[in-house]
Amino acid sequence: MPPAPAAGHGVGGPPTLSVVVCTHARPRYLSACLDGLARQGAAARARFETIVVDSASPPLSAMEIAALSAAAGARLIRSEAAGLSLARNLGLAEARGRWIAYLDDDAVPEPDWAEALLTRIAALPPRAAALGGRILPVWEEPLPPWWPARLRGVLTIVEWPGFGEIGQPGTPPEAAVYGANMAFAIAPLRAIGGFDATLGRIGSRLLSGEEVEVLDRLWAHDWRVFYDGAIVVHHHIQAERLRPEWLLRRLYWQGATDALRDRRRGGSRYLRQLPLRLAKLSLQAALLACPARSTHMMRARCGGAYNLGYVRGGLVGSQAGRAGEDNGRGEPGGATPGKVLGGAVR
Repeated sequence: MPPAPAAGHGVGGPPTLSVVVCTHARPRYLSACLDGLARQGAAARARFETIVVDSASPPLSAMEIAALSAAAGARLIRSEAAGLSLARNLGLAEARGRWIAYLDDDAVPEPDWAEALLTRIAALPPRAAALGGRILPVWEEPLPPWWPARLRGVLTIVEWPGFGEIGQPGTPPEAAVYGANMAFAIAPLRAIGGFDATLGRIGSRLLSGEEVEVLDRLWAHDWRVFYDGAIVVHHHIQAERLRPEWLLRRLYWQGATDALRDRRRGGSRYLRQLPLRLAKLSLQAALLACPARSTHMMRARCGGAYNLGYVRGGLVGSQAGRAGEDNGRGEPGGATPGKVLGGAVR
């Protein structure tokens, strides 16, 4: 690994950008991510600092993470409590830049990633507060042929190469802001309180939606959100994610996430959606009895998993699915931003 600057300070001042990598017990992936940051151009590296947040890794992994962070010149923050949103907020609290970029530990930035990000930040309008980038897959196994075509996005893949403002004409819905490659202006992100720690992954719980929720709060305060496909990372798609049981869990937790968000937005949408989800679930219930590893009727089963998650998530919130998480039927699923999934499984 080429040496990275320890502080990332610009000339005569603090860094423009703080790069935060949150990790839990995955030193192999973290090593590749830090290698990618070390390969950024010298001028860009002088303008960013790197912060690694260890989210409650067990002792052996924690030692490896500490060694990798030291070798990369990164500041290391240790959280004794697990949780992705908590880890992101710890990084936010320690960041010294004007902007903060978050990378997943299994994402490797292109060599010009930091330059492209800093260039775009400098050109954004004053009310810009968030910026997403392109996320290209690195397949550890080929995508299986049974995988529903409209559910490719649940693997955190964003391939649109253009630039635009999220939610505005001309910017397609697939130009989304995903946690594997996203950046925020620090002042507005701190002003709204950072990420909601009741959302986001904690261990095997795949409740998500914290990224969409933080964007919603920024929009509510009249901030603007952008996407630039020139800001590129390569994201590892682990082989275990290409199994039917994993996909069903992902869609279950998508439903739970959407229900929780609908309730928090005042509840009227949740009250409209719940009867529809219950009606669909009554027709899909038999599909949920299929063996979790079966690939039979996957799209319909994903719809059933989503609707089950929505019903449970609305009733019991973040506890949704814990009682059945390991029951072998594949009900629990996960979440990606609902605006991207749209009606793919519902």
